[in-house]
Amino acid sequence: MNPIYTQAKFINSSPQLKNTPEDQGLEVAFAGRSNAGKSSAINALTRQNSLARTSKTPGRTQMLNFFEINATTRFVDLPGYGYARVPLEVKKDWHKLMEAYFIHRKSLCAIVLVMDIRHPLTDYDKQMIEWCEHVQLPIHILLTKSDKLAFGAAKSTLLQIQKTLAQVSIPLSVQLFSALKKTGIDDVHLALDRFFSGEKIAQKQLNLGE
Repeated sequence: MNPIYTQAKFINSSPQLKNTPEDQGLEVAFAGRSNAGKSSAINALTRQNSLARTSKTPGRTQMLNFFEINATTRFVDLPGYGYARVPLEVKKDWHKLMEAYFIHRKSLCAIVLVMDIRHPLTDYDKQMIEWCEHVQLPIHILLTKSDKLAFGAAKSTLLQIQKTLAQVSIPLSVQLFSALKKTGIDDVHLALDRFFSGEKIAQKQLNLGE
């Protein structure tokens, strides 16, 4: 475990780019469906129980939330996508915010894409992968809530997703993860270390979370 991530602290939340931290250094954004466990993953990775806001109500993360790791690196918790009860106008605002962030944020160096292992590769997830291909951002996928499946079933899902995404044109890696059981944390830290070191090449096939 890299202890640097336990030093993470909240900087600010913003509904628009102009109020975000200065666009310098490197930042990794966490994206995913509203109920996939993004905030829980960030809390587990930083060994902090309430750094990122968690809620039983999906869609609570409605702004760009920035967390400082050190003077030159940050995490960003993006608005969760795909939750039906969020009003259409709010969804449109989120889409505009996300699009502006992806296009204009120069310090964005990679995406951690969070998927519930029981419901992987939704249409929204696929759109996110396509968008990352378009802007050439590497992706590290967390198959969260892996404790909800038997290990054999979880490993089978991991291998199937690796096979499905084998032809993606950007660096992409996949792993099992459980915020509840605290499994897979070291593997995520290794991926983050690569991204924050400026390394653009992620392994295509990682049998992680074992």
